[in-house]
Amino acid sequence: MLTGIEITGIAAEGKAIARHGDMVIFVPFGAPGDIADIQITRKRRNYMEGRIVKIHGSSPMRTRPVCSHFGVCGGCKWQHLSYEHQLNYKQQQVIDHFARIGKLDFPSPEPILPSPETEFYRNKLEYTFTNRRWLTEEEVAGGDAIEDFRGAGFHIPGRFDKVLDISKCWLQGDPSNPVRNAIKEYAIERGLEFFDLVKQQGFLRTLVIRTSSLGEVMIIVVFFQDNKSEREKLLEFIVGKFPGLTSVMYVINPKANDTIHDLDVGLFSGRDHILEEMEGLRFRIGPKSFYQTNPAQARKLYGIIRDYAGPRQHEVIYDLYTGTGTIAAFIARHCDRVVGLEYVPEAVEDAGYNARINDLDNLLFFAGDIKDLLTPEFIGRNGAPHTIVTDPPRTGMHPGVVERIIEISPSRIVYVSCNSATQARDIQLMDSVYRISRLRPVDMFPHTHHVETVVLLEKR
Repeated sequence: MLTGIEITGIAAEGKAIARHGDMVIFVPFGAPGDIADIQITRKRRNYMEGRIVKIHGSSPMRTRPVCSHFGVCGGCKWQHLSYEHQLNYKQQQVIDHFARIGKLDFPSPEPILPSPETEFYRNKLEYTFTNRRWLTEEEVAGGDAIEDFRGAGFHIPGRFDKVLDISKCWLQGDPSNPVRNAIKEYAIERGLEFFDLVKQQGFLRTLVIRTSSLGEVMIIVVFFQDNKSEREKLLEFIVGKFPGLTSVMYVINPKANDTIHDLDVGLFSGRDHILEEMEGLRFRIGPKSFYQTNPAQARKLYGIIRDYAGPRQHEVIYDLYTGTGTIAAFIARHCDRVVGLEYVPEAVEDAGYNARINDLDNLLFFAGDIKDLLTPEFIGRNGAPHTIVTDPPRTGMHPGVVERIIEISPSRIVYVSCNSATQARDIQLMDSVYRISRLRPVDMFPHTHHVETVVLLEKR
């Protein structure tokens, strides 16, 4: 036990930093300025990990977390930090990544864009049913015999087999919490088997809830095995209990992982999609569609992307990793043509649908590996882009895609990323040809260390 240790900073992955002699200590749920006793939980050659046992002096950055599950649940790890300080650390994180990882020259970033909502901002959550729920410290200390280990909630960090039963989550608004709790209570009353993550057996596996700003709601119940009678009774209960639902769907997933992208989705009630709207544009969201999880902030993010791209009526723009074509649609009315590329075929189908319902006939979408799609023949058929917008996954762009972009040589590149570390790495590969002219962090995920970053690259 180390006593009277001062928390001095925040690390890139969101943990707090303290020092003891020459050793760095990474501590979750700390705030710079805390004076605390720290229990060391792991020692390595160059650093230690620990947990706060007692706080003797609280940081002025601290605020009271709103969620009763804070500190145990794997999400919202910064609820104890004031939102102003969360934003400051996110902005600094972007600067550090571009300076230290990319070793790039760049202008001062524009101020980070705060999220309009810091609670109930998500439009999608996935809950896991479990017969091995995590016991809280209070339950363990109580000493009472616990007979029922069933629950529905989120995985404990670092424990694939343990799930924290959630009573109220502050990430997604109604009817998310009532739906989850009603299904859990119904399943317990009916004696339905909750999933065993170790033995890989059971009936109820996961629950996905998607919502839109138009008030539409999609429920997807994922079963490990098919029991048609009990499945239909449960789905009928959901429809009867929540008659306003737009879509009730189900999946049978007997695999060893929770992904459903390679599985059939059955429609039980309503439509097979919900609709979202931004700036008068409508977007179809299916059970497998990717869509920004903070829709209110997404509107502002796409506005920044469009501003950075500076589309003109005579220009052709390529949108790499286009997903369901939301960015492409935002730009299409301001240029000659947008060509969207995406490796998930189902997303391209949704993108085509979105183009049709918005009467955007200057949108073209193609599915496949982006590094293989971007051939000279493809460019010849679809036109050389004046601007490329790229919004890759957290792992960044494949080196082959970076090479293709340099070969195509657009005048501007707008690089959007939820991981400024891989973003800085990729931009460094283009640094001899392109310079950073604008840079802005955007907070899409309050109470986490994650930050979206938009960068405008122009030819040197």
